[in-house]
Amino acid sequence: MTTNRTASPIGIFDSGVGGTSIWKEIIKRLPNEDTIYFADSSNAPYGEKSKEEIIAICIKNTQYLIDKGAKIIVVACNTATTNAIHILRDKFQIPFIGIEPAIKPAALATQTKAVGILATKGTLSSALFHHTTQKFAANITVVEQEGTGLVPLIEADKINSPELEQLLTKYLQPMMQHQIDYLVLGCSHYPYLIPKIKQLLGTTVTVIDSGFAVAKQTERILAEHHLQNPKTTAAKHLLISNGNLAILQKLTQDVALHQNVVFANQSAI
Repeated sequence: MTTNRTASPIGIFDSGVGGTSIWKEIIKRLPNEDTIYFADSSNAPYGEKSKEEIIAICIKNTQYLIDKGAKIIVVACNTATTNAIHILRDKFQIPFIGIEPAIKPAALATQTKAVGILATKGTLSSALFHHTTQKFAANITVVEQEGTGLVPLIEADKINSPELEQLLTKYLQPMMQHQIDYLVLGCSHYPYLIPKIKQLLGTTVTVIDSGFAVAKQTERILAEHHLQNPKTTAAKHLLISNGNLAILQKLTQDVALHQNVVFANQSAI
């Protein structure tokens, strides 16, 4: 890969708006880098789809971002990473960054020898997740919980709804009974629930998401491939949705106030 693509943007996609939690970490760590974020909300949630469906969607999204000039792709979705990233790396001549549940740091740090993992069905049933869990968490209790219904509620701008709080309480209850001291969030939508999760779990449980680690890895891979953008002018960010653009704007308004951010519907570009 040649260095004449250094000015090209970082491409990022997720099954909707959740991956913006990853996007925020990336632009914080890499302020010179332009980005294109694609919220594939019309296909959310990926976690309820078959492996074949997930792979087909990821290939389509990757091609879409490459066609828009992306120099590197961040798969900001646990389900997409665990089911499809090996296929994407074989098919496309471009660096990929994936995201998977941070089981390793939780397993190494736990004092109660019990950690919780809140993730989608697609992530929890994947071979990659099982391999990681067996490798790093063989001697501790891992309380797995599918977060069924959480992603659609976040996509529908119902983060503060009684329905979401009821679901979250139901999903976290078994973890509290096992006295977990670490909760791993295995879906990039879930960091937007951290305030509610902390209210329910209290101060004795540490919540881990993968945003910082993904941003750090993106920085490393850009350097490894000599793709860092050398410019010193303000970065530009294009956020695209094929669903409800309003929720994408709402969840990123804290950044959009201070950054050069443009929003677009997929059908409008």
